[in-house]
Amino acid sequence: MTRIHVTDASGASHVVEAPNGESLMSALLNAGIDGILADCGGGCACATCHCYIEGDGMDRVGEANSLENLMLDSAAAERRDNSRLSCQIDVTEALEGLKVTVAENA
Repeated sequence: MTRIHVTDASGASHVVEAPNGESLMSALLNAGIDGILADCGGGCACATCHCYIEGDGMDRVGEANSLENLMLDSAAAERRDNSRLSCQIDVTEALEGLKVTVAENA
């Protein structure tokens, strides 16, 4: 299990224990994190799992692919340099301690 530090859409802080190999979106949904809607079920087709990766986390999660970039451009919440769709991030041991903020209106 990998521990992810999450600030949800209402500003509350959580520590989520996520199984390695699962998508970050699934881990956040299973933990009941406010603001992760995941309308498309993880298909990179809705941007309702938009989050901001804090600190050095972008180095660990990697860059968004072209489809994810298109979805982020149409996301309801502001796109930032640290924006990612949580459905496109696979949990690995390298993400231990990752800090994530759920985008408002995700």
